[in-house]
Amino acid sequence: MNIFILNTGRCGSTTFIKACQPIQNYSAGHESRVTETGAMRLAYPDNHIEADNRLSWFLGQLDSKYADNAFYVHLMRDRDKTAASFIKRADYGIMRAYQQGILQDVDTQLDIHDVALDYIDTVTDNIRHFLKNKTHKMDFRLENANEDFIKFWGSINAEGDLNKALQEWSIAYNAS
Repeated sequence: MNIFILNTGRCGSTTFIKACQPIQNYSAGHESRVTETGAMRLAYPDNHIEADNRLSWFLGQLDSKYADNAFYVHLMRDRDKTAASFIKRADYGIMRAYQQGILQDVDTQLDIHDVALDYIDTVTDNIRHFLKNKTHKMDFRLENANEDFIKFWGSINAEGDLNKALQEWSIAYNAS
């Protein structure tokens, strides 16, 4: 079974995958297919855990390929902390793409805090809508990472070193 960590970004997805490395019965990757298009974009190996905030823009294709035959995690972080992290990266990445591509605010007239919140709310709503009819899913709060990761571990019947995996949650990877 494949596992997808759906998220806005800036919420611990890198750490999540680091914590999955001690799992022996799954491979794990972070944004491992971002350079692919078409059918190759979602061509993950079997028994793979993938975290990629861009998957929120491929939910229709994800549903067509995996439907309810995957396990989905909605990884979330405090909305204001997520926005603050995105604001520090406002000039590149998904924030730039959202502001200039989706919102078409080429003159940057919008308040960046409002843009960050709009992006977070839009992606969160897209993920919630996608997950509403899925049976294999869980919400995962960064603020409750240790407890939620233990629940995740059990839900996917992970095999490996749980204690080593939990240690990863004390490290801040990819921090702004």
